[in-house]
Amino acid sequence: MEDKKRTHYLLPYVLLTLSSLFWAGNWVTGRALRDAFGPLALSFWRWFIAAAVLAPFVWPAARAQWPVIRRHWKPVATLSLCSVVLFQSFVYVGLRSTTAINAVLLNSCIPLAIMGCAWVVDRERATLRQMLGMALSFAGILVIVARGDVARLADIGFNSGDFWILAAMPVWAMYSVLLKRKPAELSGMTLVFILSVMGLFVLAPAYVVEMLWIPQRVPALEAVAGVVYIGLFASVAALACWNAGVARVGANIAGFTVHLLPLFGTLLAIFFLGESLHMFHVVGFAGILAGVALATLSRRKNGG
Repeated sequence: MEDKKRTHYLLPYVLLTLSSLFWAGNWVTGRALRDAFGPLALSFWRWFIAAAVLAPFVWPAARAQWPVIRRHWKPVATLSLCSVVLFQSFVYVGLRSTTAINAVLLNSCIPLAIMGCAWVVDRERATLRQMLGMALSFAGILVIVARGDVARLADIGFNSGDFWILAAMPVWAMYSVLLKRKPAELSGMTLVFILSVMGLFVLAPAYVVEMLWIPQRVPALEAVAGVVYIGLFASVAALACWNAGVARVGANIAGFTVHLLPLFGTLLAIFFLGESLHMFHVVGFAGILAGVALATLSRRKNGG
């Protein structure tokens, strides 16, 4: 009986940990596949696989919700544009020229980007403590972007990949803020399927245009396996684990596990890609996390 209770208690945390591991694998795999697929091609095949896998299970529900989708197509299309099209494409563009370690560490500033977008969209005012947290995290971002050398900030020629990763952060933040405006009838895997299908209608022509600039070649078996991993595990399985974990422990507790993503991403990048962890990564990541803690602890204390 004790073992069953312990398993029941630990299961949601195992699921949440798996979701962070699967998402970290997406960033590392995206970096590994930079020469095999263009960023838009990778986005297209990722969501094509996810939609194809989900279709047999959620199609009846999606079809039944068609009147809701048609009535609220603008907010749903906006969510699809932010999440399926822009965020992932920006990330895959950035991973072509920056390291996976840099990318996953910069990803940790998403909570602050969400706070900024909440102010822009909903006029949620930031406290002084939250603004100090943002400033501290921004300093951590600068340390990582500059590779620990502040003089590099004056050099406009340094790694553009970091900027693409940073540009993706407010896009995901906007998705997160606008998510509460989705129709109440749409949720879970049905919503993921609908967003995927809508996004594919935008990604397909963009993928065709990309072919004019990036030569297409038949991918190796390892590259195909990488895309299948992204489509199955980083898209479908990760979200299923996340939803199940959040349902059991709540969003606030689940939110703390998101910071496992840069940890897993760093370890995977070192093991599979041979990347190196430097002191500026540690210092910058510490600054980002300290800023996030300062800002979000303030929000929880105020009941936000």
